[in-house]
Amino acid sequence: MFSLETLDLMLAIKEAELIDELILTLLATPQLAVFFEKFPRLKRALSKDLPAWRFRLQQRIHDTPVPQGLAKEFYLYQHCQQSSAGVFHSELESSVEQLEQLNSPFATEARSLMAHQAKIDNASSNGSFHGLFMQRWRLNITFQTVTLHHQLLEQEQEQLQNELEQRLELSGELSPLLVENDAAAGRLWDMSKGKRQRGDYQSLIRYGMFLQQQPELQQLAEQLGRSQTAKANPHEEAKMEPYRLMVREPATVPEEVNGINHSDDILRLLPSELATLGIPELEVDFYRRLLEKRLMTYRLQGDIWREKVVMRPVVYQQQEPQPRGPFVVCVDTSGSMGGFNEQCSKAFCLALLRIALADHRRVHIMLFASEVIHYELTSASGLEQAMRFLGQHFRGGTDLAACLSATLDKLATPEWQDADAVIISDFIAQRLPDEIQQRVKQQQNQQRHRFHALAMSHYGKPGIMRIFDHIWRFDTGIKSRVQRRWKRP
Repeated sequence: MFSLETLDLMLAIKEAELIDELILTLLATPQLAVFFEKFPRLKRALSKDLPAWRFRLQQRIHDTPVPQGLAKEFYLYQHCQQSSAGVFHSELESSVEQLEQLNSPFATEARSLMAHQAKIDNASSNGSFHGLFMQRWRLNITFQTVTLHHQLLEQEQEQLQNELEQRLELSGELSPLLVENDAAAGRLWDMSKGKRQRGDYQSLIRYGMFLQQQPELQQLAEQLGRSQTAKANPHEEAKMEPYRLMVREPATVPEEVNGINHSDDILRLLPSELATLGIPELEVDFYRRLLEKRLMTYRLQGDIWREKVVMRPVVYQQQEPQPRGPFVVCVDTSGSMGGFNEQCSKAFCLALLRIALADHRRVHIMLFASEVIHYELTSASGLEQAMRFLGQHFRGGTDLAACLSATLDKLATPEWQDADAVIISDFIAQRLPDEIQQRVKQQQNQQRHRFHALAMSHYGKPGIMRIFDHIWRFDTGIKSRVQRRWKRP
C-alpha cells in the first residue's frame, strides 16, 4: 500500500499548490480580516506559523494511505499503460470487468469507449484507441486523487479553523493586557496553543483589569523591570584629571559703554573735563588730576571666551549590566497576605509577565507557605500555569527562610545565573537565619544577583528587609489605598 504523496508524484499533482490554496482561503475569511485589522501585531505573529501549517498538511498527506480500491485501479492502469496496443486490446474486456468490480467511476466510461471501438473494429485504430483510453483513464484517476485531497484538506481546514478561532479569541482577549510590542505578541501567540474553555482564562482577564485599576502597581513593576544602578568601587581613590571648559572673562575691548570711571585716558574724557582744560584757573588742577588718574572718562568694556584647563577629581563607577535576565518571583501565601494583598500580588506578577514578554525574558514564580510550588509563566504552557497560579488561595503560614533558600538554589543553576529575585510579602515574619543572610550577601557580591523586595505593608520588619538591594513599597492599608485613589485623575 502506498501513500497519497506517492500517488501525487506518479500523477504529477502539485500538492503544494493545493496546500497554499487552502491556507489562503482560510486567512481570507471576513472574520479574520476584521480581527487582523484590530490586532495587526497578532497577524504578524500568526504569519510565523504558516511554515508549520504547511509542514503539518504535507505530513498528513504523506501519512495518509491511498484507499484500497483506488490503489488497485492505479496498479491496473500502470499495467495497461505499459502493455502494447495488441496486448491491451486483447485484455480490454478483462480490464473493464475489473474496473466494474472495483466500483471505479471510470468503469461506465470505459465500457462506452470499448463498445464504440467494437463498432469500428479496425486494426489500424487500435493504437490511437489505446492512447485515448489511457488518457481518459488517467484524467479520471487524477480527478479521484484531487477529490481525495480536497476531502482530506477540508478536514484539516476545519480543524485548523477551530484551533485558529480559539487562539485568536484568547490572544485578542489578553493582547490589551499583556502585549506592548511585536515580541510580546509573538510570545503570547506561541503560548496560546492548546485547547481550553473560555472560562479558563477569565481569571487572567479579571486580574489584568484589576491591574489597570492600580496604575501605581504597574509603575512599580516597570521601575523594577527597567531599573539600573551604578556602584562605585569603595577601594578606588579619586584621581585628578584635567578638564577643559570655556570661561567668559571681562576684557578691555571697545564693545559698549559700561559706565564712568576715573582714569587718565585722554581719548575718553567727558566734555566737562575738556571744558576745565580751556579755563586758565582750572588748567593746573586738570593736569594734577591727570597725573593722579582721576579724570572722569567713559568706561568701554566687553567680554571674551577662552578655554581654561582645570583639574578635578574623578571616580570611575562600575556600571551594572541592564537587567534583561529572568525574574524569580517568590510570593508570600500566608494568611496575612489574603484579600486585597493577594489581588495585588497576583496582579503584580502579571505586570512582570507583561514586561518579560516584551523583553523576551522568563518569569518563574514560587509560592511559599508550608511547601514551595513552582510556576513558569513564560514557558510553552505558561498560560495554563498562570491560570493555576491565579487560582491559588493564600491561607498558609509565613516561611520566608524557606523561600529565600529555594530562590538561592534556583539562582545557583546556570540557566538562572542572570536572574533578579523578587520577594512579595508583608515581611511580618521571624528573623532570617544567619546562614541565609550570608548566602544572599555572597550572591550579591560574587554573582551580581539583585534581590528586590515588594513590601505590602509598612509594618514589615526592617531587620528582614535590610538584606535587599531595593525595597519597593506598596502599602495596601486602607489609608494608603484612599490616598492613592484620591491622587488619581
